[in-house]
Amino acid sequence: MLSGETAFITSEDHLRVGAFFSKVYAWMSAALAISAGVAWYMARSGKLLEILQTTPNVIGMALLAEVVVVIALSFLLNRISAVMAGLMFALYAALTGFTLSVIFLVYTSSSIATTFLLTGASYAAMGIYGYTTRKNLGAWGGFLFMSLVGMIIASLINLFLRSPAIEWITAYAGIVVFAGLTAYDHQKLKALCLMSPTGGAGNLAIYGALSLYLDFVNLFLSLLRAFGRRR
Repeated sequence: MLSGETAFITSEDHLRVGAFFSKVYAWMSAALAISAGVAWYMARSGKLLEILQTTPNVIGMALLAEVVVVIALSFLLNRISAVMAGLMFALYAALTGFTLSVIFLVYTSSSIATTFLLTGASYAAMGIYGYTTRKNLGAWGGFLFMSLVGMIIASLINLFLRSPAIEWITAYAGIVVFAGLTAYDHQKLKALCLMSPTGGAGNLAIYGALSLYLDFVNLFLSLLRAFGRRR
């Protein structure tokens, strides 16, 4: 639970939180770079089409592998070394990049680039808000989680209904949910760092990077679905 203790912190705490977020953003940036690099290479080299032609179910298999890796990483985070956690995070980012490469077959390159810049600006604004606000965002957590569950259920149902209206609603709902989660997770991580006796040392930075990475990627996909220009 988030508390108001993050509103008034000492200069020493500011330095500790700043150092912690530097590690978080470094891990997150590395993961985004891996995902973007893999996605761009698979799409531009023609490898994706070759793989899709020989193994039509490969995207579904990669998505399942993503789920397995992220669950394993979350479960083992406090039991494995930072090196192993980092390698698992990198593997997850690479798998995500592979599945994201499909968007190059659906949307124009200029639309993807524009949406990425829009995501970066929106993400930065919500991250700064979550980090600096004195308002307790703890109440957002339950609402955002339930909204996320509702979105997932609606998306699964729409796999069979293929309703443009449901797709439109979930896309715009995703923008709101993941923008809110961006602010919420920044405040949560700040509180966790302040409460940690080690100041966020160990694998806490990787946990934070994973949380923020997921917020960024899903916000990007929601914006792309809502505003992206299809081929």
